[in-house]
Amino acid sequence: MNASEENGGKGLQVILDRRSVRDFTTEPVSGETLDRLVRAGMSAPTARNMQPWSFVVVTGRETLDGLAGGLPYGKMLGTSPAAIVVCAVTELANGQSVELAVVDCTCASENILLAAEALGLGAVWVASYPYDDRMAHVRSVLGIPGEVIPLCVIPVGHPATSKPPIDKYKPERIHRERW
Repeated sequence: MNASEENGGKGLQVILDRRSVRDFTTEPVSGETLDRLVRAGMSAPTARNMQPWSFVVVTGRETLDGLAGGLPYGKMLGTSPAAIVVCAVTELANGQSVELAVVDCTCASENILLAAEALGLGAVWVASYPYDDRMAHVRSVLGIPGEVIPLCVIPVGHPATSKPPIDKYKPERIHRERW
């Protein structure tokens, strides 16, 4: 039995292999590939299927550098060839709930990260929500309306290095039947 079969097949292997990538080559990511990543994001589950999201796809060097300038953990945007900004649109969420919009967009973000791994790309979550200064910066650089929450910026590119996945399985955190 190979590692993929042991871990439940190809789909599960993508989940187990995903890691945060912060170093990218200069090779561009095609528009078609970026569309595939956004499509994966839009395939995420949402409360009552309300889909309270919008995405900003960024490939311009000046814009990527501008984003990097105001995100303390987003310096890799200065070398990534692309980024996808996942935005929560509260007015579209179930009950216009900020919490549900954020949860739904978090699911979309994870789908993008997993799709990047499946396509042989690297990506990393750079938070802007819930930090007022970071959200204001992302809104300013991208012209995002004030009522829209820029949840995160996901730099995307071809990994400059190859590192093994990190095993995060901790059986001591599993409870069976009761806490």
